[in-house]
Amino acid sequence: MKRFGRLTGLASVGSADIVGNAIAAVFWFYLASLIDPAKYGEISYFLGIAGVASYIATIGTQNTITVYIAKDVKLQSTLYFISLIVGIISSIVLALIFYRIDVSLLLLAYIVNALALGDLLGRKLFQNYLKYTLIQKSLTLILGVGSYFAFGPNGILYALALSYVSFSIIVYRGLKSSNLDFKLLKSKFGFIFNNYLVYVIGGFTGQIDKLLIAPLFGFAILGNLSLALQVSSVLMILSRVVFRYTLPQDAGGHKTDLIKKLTFLSAIVLAITGVIIAPMIISLAFPKYSEATQVIQIMSLDVIPSTLSMIYWSKFLGMERSRYILISTMIGLVVSVVGIVTLGHLYGIVGLAASLVLSSASQAGYLSCVSYCLKR
Repeated sequence: MKRFGRLTGLASVGSADIVGNAIAAVFWFYLASLIDPAKYGEISYFLGIAGVASYIATIGTQNTITVYIAKDVKLQSTLYFISLIVGIISSIVLALIFYRIDVSLLLLAYIVNALALGDLLGRKLFQNYLKYTLIQKSLTLILGVGSYFAFGPNGILYALALSYVSFSIIVYRGLKSSNLDFKLLKSKFGFIFNNYLVYVIGGFTGQIDKLLIAPLFGFAILGNLSLALQVSSVLMILSRVVFRYTLPQDAGGHKTDLIKKLTFLSAIVLAITGVIIAPMIISLAFPKYSEATQVIQIMSLDVIPSTLSMIYWSKFLGMERSRYILISTMIGLVVSVVGIVTLGHLYGIVGLAASLVLSSASQAGYLSCVSYCLKR
C-alpha cells in the first residue's frame, strides 16, 4: 500500500511537471514565432533580472521548506515572513533601478511560487501540487497570449506575474501555520544559510547567461540562445520531476536508488534525441532563429550532467549536507562566467552554449567525486 502511494505521488508530480512544462513550452515557442530574436532576448534578460533578485530575496528556499516540513521542523512561518519582507524591499529597489513595475511584480511572484511549492512537496500533497501547477501554467498560456495581442510584448511580464496568484493562498496558510520562532531559526542557521547560498549561487549560475550575454553580445544573440535553452528545459522535465519527488523521500530516509538510475539512463537517451531531432524541428518552425540550430545540439548534451547533479542534490539535501552542493554551484558559476567571457568572444554563440554545458559538467564531476569519497 505504501509503495502504491509513492507511485501515485510520483505520477502526480510527473503529470504536473510534464503537462505544465509542455503548456509553458507551447507559450514560449509560440511567442518566439511571433517576435524577432532581439525582442525575445530582451524579455529573457528581464526574466533573468527578476529571477536573480528572487533568489537573493528567498531566504527560505524551496528545498529548505521541503526538507523541514518533511522533517516536521516548525520553521515554515518564520522563513516565509523573512522571505516576503526581503522580497518587498527588493521589489522596490528593482522598480527604482529599472523603472519597470512588471519586473518587481514578477520578483514577488517567483518568491511566492518557491515558498508554495516547497510547502506542497514537503507535505507530500502531490495531488495539490498537480492542481496548482496546472493552474499556473494554464494561466501563463492564456494570460500571456492574451496580453501579447492586447498590449504587445510589454504586457508579457505582467501576465507572467499574475499567473502565480493562486499560490498566494498556500503562502498565506503557511504564515499562519505556526508562530515566528527565531530561536529555532538560529539553531538551524547552518543548514539554512548553506542552502540559501546554494540557491543564490545556483540561481546566478542559471541566469548569468542572460545577465552577461545581453550587454556583451546583444539581445539577438541572447534570443537565439534562449530558444535553445527552452529546448533544453523541455528535455530536463523528467529529471526535475524525479528530483521533486525524491527530495522529500530522501529527507524522510526512503530508498530512491532505482528511480535515480533509471532517470540518468533516460537523460542519456533524451540528450541523443535532442542532438538528432530538435535542430530539424527548430529550423522549420523558427526560421528567424537560424543561429539556434547548432546551439540546440550542444545544449541537448547539458541534460546528462544536469540530471546527474540533480540526483546528488536530492541525496545531499536529504542528508542536510548542503555544503557539498554549495561548493559545486560555486564551481559551476566560476566556470560559466569564465566560459562566457572567453569562449563567447572566441567562438560566438557556439562558445556561449559550450560554456553552459561545461558549467553543468564541472558541478556534476565534483559531486560525483564527493559521493565516491563518502562511500570509502
